[in-house]
Amino acid sequence: MIDGALPYLRCPVCRQGLQRVERSLRCPAGHSFDMAKQGYADLTAGRMPHVGDTAEMVADRAGFLAAGHYDFIADELAAAAVSSGLIVDAGVGTGHYLARVLAAAPEASGLGLDVSKPALRRAARVHDRAAAVLTDLWRPLPLADGVADVILNVFAPRNGAEFRRVLRPGGRLLVVTPAPDHLGELIEEYGLIQVDPDKEVRVQDALNAHFEPGPTEKLRRDLDLTADETRTLIGMTPSARHVPDANPTASRVTASVLLTTYRPL
Repeated sequence: MIDGALPYLRCPVCRQGLQRVERSLRCPAGHSFDMAKQGYADLTAGRMPHVGDTAEMVADRAGFLAAGHYDFIADELAAAAVSSGLIVDAGVGTGHYLARVLAAAPEASGLGLDVSKPALRRAARVHDRAAAVLTDLWRPLPLADGVADVILNVFAPRNGAEFRRVLRPGGRLLVVTPAPDHLGELIEEYGLIQVDPDKEVRVQDALNAHFEPGPTEKLRRDLDLTADETRTLIGMTPSARHVPDANPTASRVTASVLLTTYRPL
């Protein structure tokens, strides 16, 4: 699966192209990068200050998404991201959203970027037209200029300058962020981390120098969850590290997000 992404990838050290040699990727300057047995490539070029979601968080996310609770988000992304080019998922996680988008775009190819190894082990195998790369979204991305037709950014960090660099002229950046009322019932009941009231301002600050915001759509669903599904939902969020002893019951939970389309300046 990594072979289909090779024309778009670049060495994170010298920015030259890469070729696959057995279980590694190499550039003409001799820099070499390992491929994990699960199929993703490590293009970090040095130690990273953070490692992303844990195996437990990834497992909870995979189970919750597989149950279809966030399909209303995936459906809207698939409708907005129709493409015949390269679709990059920046912060791909398990690959759930990228796979749904690729299923609706049979001529497109996909590339998922993430800092979490447990997540990439799943993302590398989520679709036969998707490749996966270990990289830090806050650093220069190991991609050539102007190669992406669409960038997905779902509950993930936003590197405006790099997103603009790798997106082709006329491409689209699709950003999903939590709305102020997202998971409000769980926040109140279990003391989860609240959605930053200035979230949208911070998103705009990160992107406005490089992108023009287009329409924003609010997507909202009431989810009726079992006690186990509620625990899984808590476990897949950053709050999992802060409320390890939560003993949730069955819940009706508001899932509410904002989907905004950006065009490069």
